[in-house]
Amino acid sequence: MTSSALPTLLATDPSIADLAKTTSTVSNNTVVSDMLISRSLSAAEYNSTHEAMLARTLQRIAVKKEQGIRTPDELWIVDHNDVYTLGQASKKEHILQHTTTPIIQTDRGGQVTWHGHGQLVIYWLFDLHSLGWSVRHLVSHAEQAIEDVLNDCLKTTQSNADVNTNAISAHARRDAPGVYLYSNAGTDTDTDTDTDTDTDEDNTIMLGKIASLGFKIKHGFSYHGIALNINCDLAAFNAINPCGYAGMQMLRIADFISITDSIDEAVANGANRNSNESDKSLSYEQVTQKLIDNIAQRHAGLIELRAIGTK
Repeated sequence: MTSSALPTLLATDPSIADLAKTTSTVSNNTVVSDMLISRSLSAAEYNSTHEAMLARTLQRIAVKKEQGIRTPDELWIVDHNDVYTLGQASKKEHILQHTTTPIIQTDRGGQVTWHGHGQLVIYWLFDLHSLGWSVRHLVSHAEQAIEDVLNDCLKTTQSNADVNTNAISAHARRDAPGVYLYSNAGTDTDTDTDTDTDTDEDNTIMLGKIASLGFKIKHGFSYHGIALNINCDLAAFNAINPCGYAGMQMLRIADFISITDSIDEAVANGANRNSNESDKSLSYEQVTQKLIDNIAQRHAGLIELRAIGTK
């Protein structure tokens, strides 16, 4: 399918039309490539977003099965209203405190997590068979895309006071899906050594978890996706065992690098510092675009998977 045919397809998509009625903002669809588009949703209610995502996936499955047509894959860039979601195998005991925030059972993998403003959620609506990806490929691409963007931000962006970001790096773990931040144990970085801090063989200390992921696969099509904490209020995680891990320290980018309120402010900060690359600030939108760009390159086969690390 060519990009010229996409506007007609998107304009007649009933799932998005219905979603627009219950979501504050559904921005215009963006054609990333001939076979990948992105959609942005803000102040999105979880149930209506999930229903639309599932409807879209079922629609794509039917089109492929009945007509043999491969439809473009989609990235849904979502800013959710506050919600706790429970994965298919989730245990209620991981909810430590009931608050006014809704708790919703859903069909993704994984345990309980929180979504809300200041957290970047990206849903991957991908035709895995057409991409030649296994489920393991999907998970690894998701984790490594987050690693790439976080490590780039940590090394090229102004750090917050008292944080040596050159000694911090992002890595996935073989035993627990998601992305975690680690500090070189040989530096003066301020770390907490309580029960939620893990030391690895290679002299690094795990500071905590900064991104979660959970997918659902139906007839070779994926939906759900990843959640990256940018400048959200982490207090919401205190009411749960995040992803089923008691005492897991949750982190956000804003505690390590300078996150501004807008792209204009980030650009101005960079200009005021004589364009010194190590002193630049980033906005939420810029982090989002960096991640979209990395995922798009992986989708196009331009970034290959690295060997899975030992952490």
